[in-house]
Amino acid sequence: MEELILARLQFASTTLFHFLFVPLSIGLAFIVAIMQTLYVIKKKEVYLKMTKFWGVFFLINFAVGVVTGIIQEFQFGMNWSDYSRFVGDIFGAPLAVEALLAFFLESTFIGIWIFGWKKVPKGIHLMSIWLVSIGTILSAFWILVANSFMQNPVGYAINNGRAEMNDFLAVLSNEKLWVAFPHTIFASFATGAFFIAGVSAWNILKKRDLDLYKRSMNVSLVVGLAAALGIAFSGHSQATYLMHAQPMKMAAAEGLWEDSSDPAAWTVVANIDVENRESTGRIEVPYLLSYLAYSEFSGKVEGMNTLEKEMVEKYGEGSYIPPVKTVFWSFRIMAGLGGVLIVLSGLSLFLAWRKKLETKPWVLKLLIASLFMPYIANSFGWIMSEIGRQPWVVNGLMLTSAGISPNVTAGQILFSLIAFSTIYTILGVIMVMLFIKVIKRGPEEPKEEDVSTTDPFETGGVTHGAK
Repeated sequence: MEELILARLQFASTTLFHFLFVPLSIGLAFIVAIMQTLYVIKKKEVYLKMTKFWGVFFLINFAVGVVTGIIQEFQFGMNWSDYSRFVGDIFGAPLAVEALLAFFLESTFIGIWIFGWKKVPKGIHLMSIWLVSIGTILSAFWILVANSFMQNPVGYAINNGRAEMNDFLAVLSNEKLWVAFPHTIFASFATGAFFIAGVSAWNILKKRDLDLYKRSMNVSLVVGLAAALGIAFSGHSQATYLMHAQPMKMAAAEGLWEDSSDPAAWTVVANIDVENRESTGRIEVPYLLSYLAYSEFSGKVEGMNTLEKEMVEKYGEGSYIPPVKTVFWSFRIMAGLGGVLIVLSGLSLFLAWRKKLETKPWVLKLLIASLFMPYIANSFGWIMSEIGRQPWVVNGLMLTSAGISPNVTAGQILFSLIAFSTIYTILGVIMVMLFIKVIKRGPEEPKEEDVSTTDPFETGGVTHGAK
């Protein structure tokens, strides 16, 4: 039991740390590509400066994210060898495609983008950053292919005690994948957008490079509002999916022990009593849970007690209820912050359109705070998704307790947990210091010998300046 707890803790800590970098890389690559496109179309020097400046953050984040991602795959062999043996034929395929196709695409064209200023035609150079952006999105896609099998196993057959893939198209058309993928990408775009909005708001308050930061703010707010709305709609799709594919996770997210009434009310807050299996002090919104679950204002939702009885009959004796408090509050933190981002981006964009945003310091301060909100929402979203699947490591096929490596001791796991946590802490501190340094330095003015005011791609380019 001690080995299981430590292995889960290690995987959770390294995954959450790595996931701090993934959404920002996806979001920044996309927005930097938009900025460079604006430069190529409008030929205004300020868009070139924007591209170069925000590109530095992308490169720093991308580099650290690559390092933190390597350890993720090591853990499958280190701490979860029985799991890897059971599903390796399926789980390994999308991870291999991600490394050989998507990451190769990112790595190749990020090199062209960094070193290709003044060396390749401007169309090719612009294409390179768009291909980097596409590569980051494809990386997320293939990782979610693997994760979606854990949530909703399809396209497999059990042979000799192992799950073996027998239908690759079924794995790619997994319903879980196609509700999780857009939700993850919209969340990533929001992460990049509110990072740029937060940094821009800080500089606008300081009256620094107002033209550049106002334009950056406008681009980021448009992307941020569209992404926040996309998160809401794709999140609703996930809720309707959970009702028929993972109803226990949905019930836990509502703290619903007994079957609801019809129509079902959505719980805003409640006191979750796990020991007595009841939720008291509920504050509810009538009809809303039925709408989330069925896209209509009627229909009841089965409670955890009912669902557990069904699962005992299907899988045998055991406890099939996930950590309810964690799932319940993770969902509310994620959804609440998503709502805040919609309101804040909409209000800020309206003020920017009226050219009044810089006269509202309280809104700018909220935008600075919003820089951290997508990180928090992303983390709690993953916590809800993964903890809500417990006690399964592969839903309905393999219990988490059955996936642990049999020959790894608690001491060995504890040592690697401490070692990885130390390394990650150092990497995190270094990255934050680099970000702060770049923010304080601001966008560098292009050197006269390096850039032409007419077309830097043809007459000299701009060195990257990632110092």
